[in-house]
Amino acid sequence: MDRSEESMIRLDHVRKQFPDGTVAVEDLSFDVAEGDVVTLVGPSGCGKTTTMKMVNRLIEPTGGTITVDGQNIMRTNAVELRRRIGYVIQNVGLFPHQTVRDNVATVPKLLGWDRKRTSARVTELLTLVGLEEHANRYPSQLSGGQRQRVGVARALAADPPVLLMDEPFGAVDPIVRERLQGEFRRLMQEVRKTVLFVTHDLDEAVLLGNKVAVFSQGGKLEQYDPPTTILGAPATPFVADFVGSDRGLKRLSVTPIDVADLVHPPVVHLNDRSADATASLRKAGARWAVVLDDNDGLHGWIAADDAGNGDGAVAGRAQRMNAWVPVGASLKRAFSEMLQHDAGWVAVLDGERFVGVLTPSALHEALRRSVESDATGVDRDLVEMDSITD
Repeated sequence: MDRSEESMIRLDHVRKQFPDGTVAVEDLSFDVAEGDVVTLVGPSGCGKTTTMKMVNRLIEPTGGTITVDGQNIMRTNAVELRRRIGYVIQNVGLFPHQTVRDNVATVPKLLGWDRKRTSARVTELLTLVGLEEHANRYPSQLSGGQRQRVGVARALAADPPVLLMDEPFGAVDPIVRERLQGEFRRLMQEVRKTVLFVTHDLDEAVLLGNKVAVFSQGGKLEQYDPPTTILGAPATPFVADFVGSDRGLKRLSVTPIDVADLVHPPVVHLNDRSADATASLRKAGARWAVVLDDNDGLHGWIAADDAGNGDGAVAGRAQRMNAWVPVGASLKRAFSEMLQHDAGWVAVLDGERFVGVLTPSALHEALRRSVESDATGVDRDLVEMDSITD
């Protein structure tokens, strides 16, 4: 990012040395644009949590400058600063003697909001996180995932421009964690906050962040880039080792399907005559075709050998197709659908409308094109490479 560009959070040559001489962060500089979700990832003790805590002065820097929304944090009252920054931790930290509603209302009450405004905001947030029916329960009556959602709602209560999250999903089981990650992504699309998100899990970092900061020991920033670049073009040997030899597989989860990636097989419609469909497929030398309804919605597929002859409609011979994904879904999701349904291809829909299919070869080529785009700086749609489907 151009450092002259306006940023919501800016760290400029930041350093943190503790009284015992330990240097946790050394000469750290990066910018976080408004609305970005930046994940901080690295091995234990690399300074990522220290970095995040310096932003709201839970830990104060010993050198450099940190600005939030254009204001130097060291020239801002620490209590006032923290009330303008949402903060979510791993074990949530809810007040056990207060109801869910009262927990979420904590910061608005501290800011002196009136009862009507506070109540409306709490109701809005509990609806947003799907817990409006639990407003009068106590934390002990909730599951771990529900408590974590209350923690997020509480952090958002005063509508802060910045949200800090310290391993927020690390204390829940894998199934709940995956669900929370999905809810977090949905929530950020709706509320659009600037987020610093600390995690030790690379998969979580590349899934949730639109920028990833990879730290090594001593608080050194090894790379700061979009997830696709981190996985496709590691900047240093440390990053390459950290993301692992399976980074190609990891990249599937952060590479979206583009219309340019799709294959366009023959198409027939439910009401077409079987004889016409057979003739069309034979003329095209195709072994199968996608079957659509009258609105170009996906119905299924039909094999050339099964299309039949005569006046019967294609509808009587078509097979249902359950392997489909929306355009923009990740290549990982498409691959998963292929495996789950034992399918040789997956249909791609734009809303209800069929736009093409993704085959294993096309999926591979899409991944190669994405990697080449990051490596060369050429727009993905303009990358030229030898086809692997010929």
